[in-house]
Amino acid sequence: MTLPQGKDFRPPWPLTSGHIQTMLSSSGVRRQLLPHRAHKVQTGAEHVVVDGGEGVRLTGAYTAQSALPAARGLAVLFHGWEGSVDSTYVLQTGSRLLEEGWDVFRLNFRDHGDSHRLNEALFHSCRIDEVVNALADIARRYPARPMALAGFSLGGNFALRAALRAPRAGIPLVHALAVCPIIDPGEGLFSLEESAPWFYQAYFMHKWRRSLKTKQAAFPHKQFFELAELKQSLRGLTESLVMRHTDFGSLQAYLDGYSVAGDALASMPIPATILTAEDDPVIPVSGFRTLRLPPNVELDIARYGGHCGFIRGFDMTSFTDDYIAARFNAIAPAP
Repeated sequence: MTLPQGKDFRPPWPLTSGHIQTMLSSSGVRRQLLPHRAHKVQTGAEHVVVDGGEGVRLTGAYTAQSALPAARGLAVLFHGWEGSVDSTYVLQTGSRLLEEGWDVFRLNFRDHGDSHRLNEALFHSCRIDEVVNALADIARRYPARPMALAGFSLGGNFALRAALRAPRAGIPLVHALAVCPIIDPGEGLFSLEESAPWFYQAYFMHKWRRSLKTKQAAFPHKQFFELAELKQSLRGLTESLVMRHTDFGSLQAYLDGYSVAGDALASMPIPATILTAEDDPVIPVSGFRTLRLPPNVELDIARYGGHCGFIRGFDMTSFTDDYIAARFNAIAPAP
């Protein structure tokens, strides 16, 4: 079987622009233009609360396939920062995998989607243990085998870190795929401030501030932030919350805590794929070029695609659907 590669993605103008790809990836315009079948994963979805360990509860949505007599396996999807199980790219990928005969579970991270009231402590990107525990609970609840995992942006970073821990946690994960994952948070996260156009930071900061206000309303007895702190830059607000709500002694220690740069993935115990784009304006491609990866980890750098875009044309469908489905199907042929 010949698997699609990043070099195969050749969109028409003006979708050759990384900025246009990025802006369209999560836009309301794209959601309206997508064909109805891209929302299929929402039909009949079971909304559940899963166990993150130590009293932590995370929400998700499970949809059983009906395309085949028996499922190929279970596909788990992770959204990006301030996304949710209903983000456009998650719905589209989930719907495609459902058509291919995969059962699909979409997981919300803490304080994403409508889950702000479930756990008192704030979300941060080093909360990998609760995500691994949630994966183990999902595997117990929905025993279709094999299990495959795909994540986008910050969700891609979580997917890679979860894959590193999966065998030790007894999770039957056989493949992890990360689309435009954050590699070096110190470089990638703050490139939004230093090199990306201003509207990217404005977009993420608007969504983050709204989420923090929702969290504060859910727990009015607890002060999560000073109002003045919300006016800070991305770096300033991140540092304030890290110092106020975590045990990390510095901002850099926190960023190092979820980095997968350098040789962090050298001990990856299962096959994995990393797909990114040279023209991603959010996550610098330089961090991918310095990764030291074992033979079972595939690094695929496309010329075009922006940040989690890879939009093929004016129907707003994404090349990543073919890409993920082909790799997952290769490890789980139809029964």
